[in-house]
Amino acid sequence: MNDTPPLDDFPTGPLIERGLARLRAASTDAAERLADAAFAAQVAKLIVASDFALETLCRQPALLAQLARDNAPAPLPAPVLEPQQPELWPAQLRRYRSAESTRLVWRDVHGLDDVDATLADATRLAEVCLQTALQALEGEFAQRHGVVRNTEGAPQRLVVFGLGKLGGGELNFSSDIDLVYAYPEGGQSDGARALAAEDYFARLGQRLAKLLDEPTVDGFCHRVDLRLRPFGNAGRVALSFAGMDQYFQREGRDWERYAWLKARAVAGDIEAGEQWLASLRPFVYRRYLDYTALDGLREMKAAIAAEVARRELADDIKRGPGGIREIEFLVQALQLIRGGREASLRERRLLPALQALVQAGQVTPADGQALAAAYRFLRRIENRLQMLRDAQTHMLPEDAGDRARIARALGYAGWPALEDSLQAQRARVSREFAELLAPRKRRIAADALSQYWRGLPEGSQAETLAAAGFADAAGADAALRDFARYSGVRGLSDAARARLDRVVPALLDAAAKSPHPDAALKRALALLQAILRRASYLALLDEQPSALARLVDVLARSALLAERLALYPLLLDELLDSRVAGPMPERRLMRQQCTAALQEEDPEAALRLLNECRLALSFRIALAALDQRQPPSDSTRQLAWLADEVVAAVLQMAHQDVAGAHGRVPGGRFAILGYGSLGGEELGFGSDLDLVFLYEADPQATSDGARPLEAGRWYARLAQKIVALLGAQTAAGRLYDVDVRLRPDGAKGLLVSSLASYTEYQRERAWTWEHQALVRARGVAGDAALLAAFDDTRERTLTQPRDPAKLREDVVKMRARMRSELDRSDAARLDLKQGEGGLVDLEFLLQYLVLRESAAVPALLAPRNTAALVRALRAAGILADEITEALLAAHSVFLAEGLACTLDRRPRLVGRTADVAAACAQVRLACGHFDLEPDPADSQTSG
Repeated sequence: MNDTPPLDDFPTGPLIERGLARLRAASTDAAERLADAAFAAQVAKLIVASDFALETLCRQPALLAQLARDNAPAPLPAPVLEPQQPELWPAQLRRYRSAESTRLVWRDVHGLDDVDATLADATRLAEVCLQTALQALEGEFAQRHGVVRNTEGAPQRLVVFGLGKLGGGELNFSSDIDLVYAYPEGGQSDGARALAAEDYFARLGQRLAKLLDEPTVDGFCHRVDLRLRPFGNAGRVALSFAGMDQYFQREGRDWERYAWLKARAVAGDIEAGEQWLASLRPFVYRRYLDYTALDGLREMKAAIAAEVARRELADDIKRGPGGIREIEFLVQALQLIRGGREASLRERRLLPALQALVQAGQVTPADGQALAAAYRFLRRIENRLQMLRDAQTHMLPEDAGDRARIARALGYAGWPALEDSLQAQRARVSREFAELLAPRKRRIAADALSQYWRGLPEGSQAETLAAAGFADAAGADAALRDFARYSGVRGLSDAARARLDRVVPALLDAAAKSPHPDAALKRALALLQAILRRASYLALLDEQPSALARLVDVLARSALLAERLALYPLLLDELLDSRVAGPMPERRLMRQQCTAALQEEDPEAALRLLNECRLALSFRIALAALDQRQPPSDSTRQLAWLADEVVAAVLQMAHQDVAGAHGRVPGGRFAILGYGSLGGEELGFGSDLDLVFLYEADPQATSDGARPLEAGRWYARLAQKIVALLGAQTAAGRLYDVDVRLRPDGAKGLLVSSLASYTEYQRERAWTWEHQALVRARGVAGDAALLAAFDDTRERTLTQPRDPAKLREDVVKMRARMRSELDRSDAARLDLKQGEGGLVDLEFLLQYLVLRESAAVPALLAPRNTAALVRALRAAGILADEITEALLAAHSVFLAEGLACTLDRRPRLVGRTADVAAACAQVRLACGHFDLEPDPADSQTSG
């Protein structure tokens, strides 16, 4: 190509003159308009860029008048296909498409449209032609065969799906259109010459393709490709939705996921088509991170590369290296990997999909910008290649004159300058694409472990594991031999076994280098056994060494997270989420994700999705706690927020269920209160929820449904449903265990209390310890007015006058009793919660001070969590500065130690380290300062 003569050696003057002469000869009006030198110059640019546009103007010279009249010519009206003159339809469609296409060339050449607009207009043109042609043919078929009706007698229409660039709204200038035909359900037409639905819609589809595709003296309208339908050319021309479902369930292949990712209903019954496409989504987008998509991509790319080499297509800007197809594959592969989890990535259009990937952190902003620029550059050249003669080509021209015309029309000094720009863009695309598909590098250090693994279950020696760093090499060897003999391993496909043979040595290597090799290996084998049949997870660990390393690190340090990963492998996705290491999700995002689960119509599916949402968010919080990326108090607060949002979502589900069965209680209100660690926003991993239910309604009211209930029973049913939903077992586990014993009168009391009875109980019959519990109580979900009324009751209860001596006596006796019954401390270890100087001592101290002082200091009523209560007591002058700082530090130590215990599935019994001992001493000192230390006699007699 370097010997291409400069542009000046290919003068375009004669070309322009010949073209203008032909137009002047086409009509008197054209000749008059071209007498205007400025307009003639505009037409000259068109002539240089497109022989096709010149031919169209010579055939339809009236079109020149519109171009001359309108600076930015608008779309032409679609042709009207008269039922009485079907013989005219082909010419009408072809002339319309030629005229509209010429208008697109005009707008492109004169800079009136960018490439995005040109692609969108080319798509719109194809849709108009499809819809116009189909409507005419449907009328003809209705006269001849009647219409096909469903089982309820409603008429059915053909559904035309556009795949590829038509589906994505990015059709190039002279592209064929990839169509698939379908129809909602079987049946028979109701005309005199009845046809079965299958034959009716197949014939209709074939006629549609012929009307658009068949060459005539006027050329063609659109080339139609039906080969992407199920079973390709061997398959039926049109299938029912049920037939389509069956095909994709049994026969769907990886490349079809890429094809149907862009699918869109473009003609016929568009609404029915879009509804069916929604049901196809699980085939296209897997629920989990799906790195198996890369296998299909590698196979497709290899086939294309072989074709490029065989047919010498290096100059093909679509299929060649660094071409349009590589950008499309790159974007679509990332969409398929993550689109099942991130709805924002389920985008048919390439450029918006690329931007969504940037926003999701899967493509860097710089790479996204570069790929978008390359895509637009290549698509513009593709359009200009096709505009030249309306040919479906992607090959750079060999003819020097054609090269010169394209370069000149695109504003380059010559072909070499255009070629330099083109090569730079293609090189950038090739680099990005190669990076995505690059074979993953393996550590050489794993070679000995790889040989060890491949020798199992009969060969190999445990000494290899001992040399690698496993303390219990014999135990590890036995576990690995058992795993190698496991039926699930023996039954793997060749491809899955090849993945496993790469993954296991890498896991062994990473486990050996971890802080706890033996624990990491034991937990890793449990996880592998859980995911063996899930190709997407093996693919994730195989394709992403960073995920594997992160996994082993987590397994080594947290028994809780290892257990959750084995039970719910969907959490593996979180290890690769770019947001995991970033800021934790805000409460607003938690609410959005929990609410999104409720969009599922099936209650069981909605509950499962809600549980998956809770699992993923709590796992992310756990990772932050494990890595100490945030203070312990932040983690416990986020867990409480998450519980709030889950409870609110479950309330909505339960309310719909009870209302569906029994109607609603007119004027009734309902609210859920959180006590304990939920109320104090200090929830731990795996903590249960202390809930109390309130309602307010006319005592005589009944619900307005077909099976009415009086108000008390209605709200009791609602509360029962909430508890059942929170504890229901789903494929993603259960949401939360619920403890409702803190309600008025405890286990003997009603599950749900009216506001009046709750208020009366707190005022007249509640024990001091129940008022202590009220200090941390807060509303978490339900009617805002009722929650405000609860706050009023709480305020009146906490501020009522108290005898300080009697208050102290009650608090000390209750603390002594709890310590006697619940404290598991021994000489070496402290019970973080119940031990002397532990969390409960600190909580009792704060609750005692709030009950004693809040009548005089109302500001003490607002805070619920420990740290805020300590600071409020200091602000009120009740706690000295040095005691405040000591208590805050002690609380932080307790939270950190407690989280560490739960993350590693250990009881909350910790060694009496210097930090723990100091924290306990400060709490005991503060309790002693206020004379709250239980007397030994109290501890001995409290039981």
